[in-house]
Amino acid sequence: MNSIIQTVKQNQNRGSVPVPLWHRIISLFSKENKKKKTLIVLGTGWGAFRLLKSVDTKEYRVLVVSPRNHFLFTPLLAITTVGTLEFRSISESIRSTRRNVEYYQAECRDIIPETKTIKVKGVLHEKPFEMKYDKLLIAVGAQNNTFNIPGVLDHAYFLKELPDARRIRRRILECFEEAALPDTTDSERRRLLNFVIVGGGPTGIEFAGELNDFFWEDLTKAFPNIPAHEVRITVLEASNKILSAFDGRLVDYTMRSFRKRGIDLRTGSLVKEVKQGEVLLQDGTRILCGLIVWSTGVAPRPFIKELTNLPKDEFGRIMVNDHLKVKDTEDVYAVGDCSAVEGHRYPATAQVAQQQAAYLAKSLNSEVKGKDVQPFVFHNLGMMAYIGGYSSILDTPAIKGSGLVAWMSWRSAYLTRLGSIKSKIQVPFEWARTFLFGRDVSTF
Repeated sequence: MNSIIQTVKQNQNRGSVPVPLWHRIISLFSKENKKKKTLIVLGTGWGAFRLLKSVDTKEYRVLVVSPRNHFLFTPLLAITTVGTLEFRSISESIRSTRRNVEYYQAECRDIIPETKTIKVKGVLHEKPFEMKYDKLLIAVGAQNNTFNIPGVLDHAYFLKELPDARRIRRRILECFEEAALPDTTDSERRRLLNFVIVGGGPTGIEFAGELNDFFWEDLTKAFPNIPAHEVRITVLEASNKILSAFDGRLVDYTMRSFRKRGIDLRTGSLVKEVKQGEVLLQDGTRILCGLIVWSTGVAPRPFIKELTNLPKDEFGRIMVNDHLKVKDTEDVYAVGDCSAVEGHRYPATAQVAQQQAAYLAKSLNSEVKGKDVQPFVFHNLGMMAYIGGYSSILDTPAIKGSGLVAWMSWRSAYLTRLGSIKSKIQVPFEWARTFLFGRDVSTF
């Protein structure tokens, strides 16, 4: 901006046609912006957010298109369902992420690589329009995988977005409030107080741990008339092992910890159908419950499924090469859960999306300078999961641990990775508030 002002003043001193100073600044700024290549980013998840932090906005005009106008720190999402943290403390507005980044609350409906055009529809006015790009990044993530099991979409709660966490939190409290009413029958009360979690991955296990903490630390005090022995948490896992990506000793530790604290953990339990307040298993077992949380992995979003002009793997993910460029296209890239790198099988984690986006930002910045970039290489930094009772499991290439020390490492690691200074101040404050005063049990 200083260089633009100096240019304007020099032109005025040379006797140029007298035009108001700020008109000339805006004109020059617009010309300078037109010289930039247009980079359109689809999505506001881990990959998109990481790229926005590092891409050179002096070289690229960056436009973000997404129905969601915020970044969500998903590792702490389960905590918000029980009120340990408030919802806004783990989200960051895309509009305030970085200067010189333009955001449009809209969803992409189609990509036309031949003309470097995307077809878009606004979320609010629902009118279609088109946008031109020089570079395009597809980082739309994935959706929950229902495996086409009947009733899941109608009767189960997902845990992937902030509205999901808000609905779960409200439903937990509704179950306790209804169970506490004097006219609730014993059988109905037992149904309401059985909370079923389908999926033994990190999200399902962490939610089970958080819910167990919530009950013993806060709900028993708030609802003294509810028999504690009637509250049940049931975790259903289709395979014969929970936390399949973790070390076996850490899995055994988690299973022992769950059973010690009364969590009903069932492996080899295939869900056949989900009904209102009921889960039916393949072996004929009927589980009555007040809440069903579905956390069984991810599948491509409808937008990705409908893209017929881009190459995909057997799971419907967009195929990219080792430079993260979509195969058989020019200037189209994809990162995160919506993509698959040819010849590699990376886990569907935030860690992969972040590393891919950091690499791609470096690659795009180097390209405008004429520098070559080596192929993408993923570095596994390890995994963590909270299992309740101030205990976590930590699985890294160098260290494998569990218990209180692992829990402290878990909290410290996530605190340092939060997206902004605001969150890094707000989250520990809310942790301290919960420790001192407990969680809020009001509904609104």
